[in-house]
Amino acid sequence: MLKASNSLGSEVDEDPIIVKVKEIYDPVIKKVPKVRSPDLIIKYLRETYKLIVKPYIVYLTIAAFMNNRPVLYEGPPGTGKTEIGEAILSLWAGKSAFVLPCSESYDEYRVIGDFHPAIAMAKGFNEESFIPRPLLAALILDTGVLIDEIRRSNEGFQNLLLDIIDKRRIIVPELRKTYYQRGDGFQIIMTSNPLDIAQNELSDAFMRRLIRIEFRYPTPEEEYNIIMLRLGGLARYITDELISKAIRVVKELRRRAVYKPGTADLVSWLTITAMLAKAKNKMKADKHDLLEAGRSVLLKDPEDENVVEELLR
Repeated sequence: MLKASNSLGSEVDEDPIIVKVKEIYDPVIKKVPKVRSPDLIIKYLRETYKLIVKPYIVYLTIAAFMNNRPVLYEGPPGTGKTEIGEAILSLWAGKSAFVLPCSESYDEYRVIGDFHPAIAMAKGFNEESFIPRPLLAALILDTGVLIDEIRRSNEGFQNLLLDIIDKRRIIVPELRKTYYQRGDGFQIIMTSNPLDIAQNELSDAFMRRLIRIEFRYPTPEEEYNIIMLRLGGLARYITDELISKAIRVVKELRRRAVYKPGTADLVSWLTITAMLAKAKNKMKADKHDLLEAGRSVLLKDPEDENVVEELLR
């Protein structure tokens, strides 16, 4: 049973914060199979989550978890960092992970806990008015946390994470309590796109504590397999000729366009193409369907209009 230590060092079973965490977050935490074998995780990722993941990503992630080290998934957008990270964290813990999308305004009050203003004014800053947030809940419930786009966070938030990473604990000074990791389900994966704009640097001290795993765009053969897996029954509406054209277009856009589509965009493009054919009661999608869907899915930046039109024709 998880216990909290107060400032005097004594341990309190089922203190009010732990009870509150369970009341708030237990209903939204889904149980999944607990899987610790990398080979079995790869199998579950493909069969249950419809994700084709390079084995080195899974093996390095699990090795880091075994060493209680946080992981940084770094690479271009649309390469599956968030989806893969959330799935691996969930399988490792046997329950669904928390996902925290980072922003410059993130601080301890948004991820650890805050006080309800009205209750605090009436009854004081205590356990009754305290509202636990997801990072504290994940540690108490022994499940994983994915911190998305960590480079968008500020230095203060990164420093807050350093103590949690090093000591595997969360301090709530207003309550004079410290909560410790008691199981190995509480693991952390962060994601980052180092080429994104409007983001901050990660300090050397922060990077030293991370196991960095690089994500790259899949090869055309890998993208074809991902498309077929994700489309499922809709694949019957799409010919190999259209899939090959879509893969070529996306590859060229990654080289020339401002908005560089990821594999997720490619799958979305072909899904909408298949849906268009289905909506029109056609046996197969044609080039017009591909072009129509492509304009909607791929054109995300006005500066790319000419190159998108050129490549779709």
